[in-house]
Amino acid sequence: MKEMEINTSAENHGEQKEFDVVELLIMLAKHKKLIIGLPIFASILAAALSFAMPNVYRAGVKLLPPQQSQSGAAALLAQLGGVASVVAGGAGGPKNANDVYIAMLESRTVADRLIKRFDLEKVFDAKSPEETRKALKANTTVMTAKDGLITLDVESEEKKLVAPLANAYVEELLNLNKTLAVTEAAQRRKFFEQQLEFAKDRLANAEAALKHSLDTSGVISVDSESRAIVETVGRLRAQVAAKEIQLRSMQAFVTPNNQDYKRVQEELESLRAQLAKLENGNRTEGSAQDHSGDRQQGLENIKVLREVKYYQMLYELLAKQYEAARLDEAKDASVIQVLDAAIEPERKFKPKRSVIVVAAGLGGLFLAILSAFLIETQKMALRSPERVAQLARLKAHLRLR
Repeated sequence: MKEMEINTSAENHGEQKEFDVVELLIMLAKHKKLIIGLPIFASILAAALSFAMPNVYRAGVKLLPPQQSQSGAAALLAQLGGVASVVAGGAGGPKNANDVYIAMLESRTVADRLIKRFDLEKVFDAKSPEETRKALKANTTVMTAKDGLITLDVESEEKKLVAPLANAYVEELLNLNKTLAVTEAAQRRKFFEQQLEFAKDRLANAEAALKHSLDTSGVISVDSESRAIVETVGRLRAQVAAKEIQLRSMQAFVTPNNQDYKRVQEELESLRAQLAKLENGNRTEGSAQDHSGDRQQGLENIKVLREVKYYQMLYELLAKQYEAARLDEAKDASVIQVLDAAIEPERKFKPKRSVIVVAAGLGGLFLAILSAFLIETQKMALRSPERVAQLARLKAHLRLR
């Protein structure tokens, strides 16, 4: 008996499922005009609208940004001691070079040059420069691809414009890059170039003072002890100046809380203390002794010579560091490499009319089936007295009083 009941239940369940499928097909068949007509109407309407839309063309450029590599002059700078090694290793530029060049491509400077170059106000039918910039930005896409390359795509309704405009972006980037220090080597080169000019001027002044002193009083020798003290003071002054330059170069890249910055600052204070102690002691001894005129003039000559040696040492150090930074800048490939230049597109980029028509047809089909379900559900609800009463109460509550 139980087995018979189970079999009967299964048969009823199967009949119910078959009945539900048949009912579903019947319901769809009842609304076949809606289900067939609405997708066709939506497709025809979408096709008409898509053909009314203008063709948009796209051209793109792929750029290979400068690769972040080890400085080629690192070995040369390491031979120069603490100043060069810290400047070479601590001068850090942007961690991601792509972000820098993307920002330059999207800058107002580049946009204004392109607007003037291609007369884009007329192309975009803009009323102001700001409106033209917004239109240019909306039609330009700059991003870093998964392979690390910078991709730049330009869209426009004018087929002949997109490729020249995309290539012009690269040209303006190169022009802008020439005037900006965007790499570590360029920043170091610019810094040491300024310091080198200053040291060169001071060296020329010191040499002129030495020549004037020798022409006035001639060469007068002094004892070895006084000469050693004066030369030691000169060497300490050069070391202090070198540490000060090192700190100034580090200030552009690190904060005062950086451990290397603190260490260099402590070394500078130690050198200043040694120099102050030596100079004070030398002045005390000098005031206690009775110098003859010749001996005093000899010390003056050595002091002038010390200035010359000091600026010579400083100039040589800065010249080597400047040359190392210049070589690195030349090797840094700051000139953007174009992997794929933009070419005139053969086909339009959008609108994709076939995709629009298919999507509209599928959307119309879904809307038609949903409408058929809602219509049938409403009819079934109206057949039930309870459901009719509920709908009447709902209308009564919704009615404005």
